[in-house]
Amino acid sequence: MIALIKALQVILALSFLIFIHELGHFAWAKAFHIKVEKFYLFFDIGGKHLARWHWGETEFGIGWLPLGGYCKIAGMVDESMDLEQLRQEPQPWEFRTHPAWQRLLVMFGGVLNNFIFAILAFILIMGIWGEAVIPARGTKVYVSELASEMGFRNGDEILDLDGRVPKDFLSIQSDMARRGVRKVNVLRGTDTLGIYIDHAMIEGILNTPLMFDIAVPFVVDSVVNAANGCLSKGDRIVGIAEYATDYLQDARTALAGHKGECVWATVLRGADTLAVEIQVDTAGMIGVTLPGTAVELKEYNALQAIPAGLALSWETVSGYLKDLKLLATPSTGAYKSVGSFVAIGQIMPSVWDWHQFLYILALLSIMLGVMNLLPIPGLDGGHILFTLYEMVTGRKQSEKFLYIAQLIGMALLIMLMMLAFGNDIGRIIH
Repeated sequence: MIALIKALQVILALSFLIFIHELGHFAWAKAFHIKVEKFYLFFDIGGKHLARWHWGETEFGIGWLPLGGYCKIAGMVDESMDLEQLRQEPQPWEFRTHPAWQRLLVMFGGVLNNFIFAILAFILIMGIWGEAVIPARGTKVYVSELASEMGFRNGDEILDLDGRVPKDFLSIQSDMARRGVRKVNVLRGTDTLGIYIDHAMIEGILNTPLMFDIAVPFVVDSVVNAANGCLSKGDRIVGIAEYATDYLQDARTALAGHKGECVWATVLRGADTLAVEIQVDTAGMIGVTLPGTAVELKEYNALQAIPAGLALSWETVSGYLKDLKLLATPSTGAYKSVGSFVAIGQIMPSVWDWHQFLYILALLSIMLGVMNLLPIPGLDGGHILFTLYEMVTGRKQSEKFLYIAQLIGMALLIMLMMLAFGNDIGRIIH
C-alpha cells in the first residue's frame, strides 16, 4: 500500500509540473498568434498514445512514455525533429518568423510558470502551516561514523560554519557541502573548538544520510509500562546493564541486546544516582515516553506569508544552484546523488499529507525550472541562449545548426537520464 501511495504521488506530481511547464510555452505562443500543433503530457513515441483530442488548431494528448511532455510549436526546431516542416516556405503563424523577443518569451514561459507556481505554493504553505524550525543553537548532535571521523563528537553543539550561524539544525549537513565549509566551530562541554573540514570528504557528506542526528537525552517524561513504575518523570537513564546510555540512541543498542529481560539501570534523579531494575519487553522497549524535540513554529498571516514565501523560494533556488555547482565538480561525487522518478518516490510521504506533498511539489517545480535554464541544446536554456545571441549580434543561427545542436543536446539528456536511472538502481541494490 505504501508503494502504491508513493507511486500515485509521483505520477500526480510529475504530471502536474509537466503540464504547467508546457502550459507556459503554449500560453505565450498563443498570445503571439503562433500555431501550436501538439500539446502532450508524456511522449507519444511512434505515434502511440493513451488519449488524444483536438481543440482548435491544437492536438492535445497523453503519450505512453512517462518521461516528460512537450508542446510542438510550428516552425521550431525541437525534440520532434520535424525537418519536413522546416523545408517549407516560412509562414506568418510559425515560430521562426516572429521577432526574437517574442520567441524568447515563448521559450522562457515554461520556466516562468514553474517559478510562479513554486512561489505561490510556498506562500500558501507559510500562510496555512507556517514554518517549523529545529534551532541549531542549543541542539546537540549525535554523530555518524563519518562525522566522528571528521572530528565531531556526540553532544557537540554546532555554533557556526565558517562564521555563519545556522538557523535550522536540519540544514547543517547540506550547508556544509553547498558552501564548501572549511571550519566548523562547536561547543563541547564548556570549551569552544574549531573542526577543520577536509574537502576530500565532501563526497561523504553528500552521500551519508543523517550525518548529524539530534542527541536526545534519555529522560523519562511519563511511564506507560506498570512493570517499570520505579521510574519517574524527570529521571535520566545514563546506563543500562553494561552500556553507557548518555543519549537515546545509545539506549536503543543496549535495550536491543536485552529483549525480554530484567536489567539494572543507572538513573540520575535530581542530585541522586540510583540503581533500579527495569523490565525490557520483547520489542526492546521499556514503556516510557520522552519529551519532544524543541521545534520553533513561526506562524504568518496572509500578508506576512508573501515575503516569507518569496524568501523561501529564493533560498531554495540559491541552494539548488549550489547543488548544480557541486554536480559540475566530479571530485565531490555529487553526480552519485542524481536520481530519477524512483528517487522522487523515496522522498514522498508514506501517507497522504497535503503539507508535505505541496512542499515537495514546490521543490520539484524549482528544480525543473532551474534545470531547464541550463544552456544545453534541447532544454529551454539552450533555445534561450541562441535567441539571446541573435538579439545581441543580430545574426540568426541556421536551421541546420539548430538541428545539430538539438541532436547533441538530446544525446546529453539521454546520458543524464541513464546516470539517474543507474544511480537509482545502485541505491536499490545496496
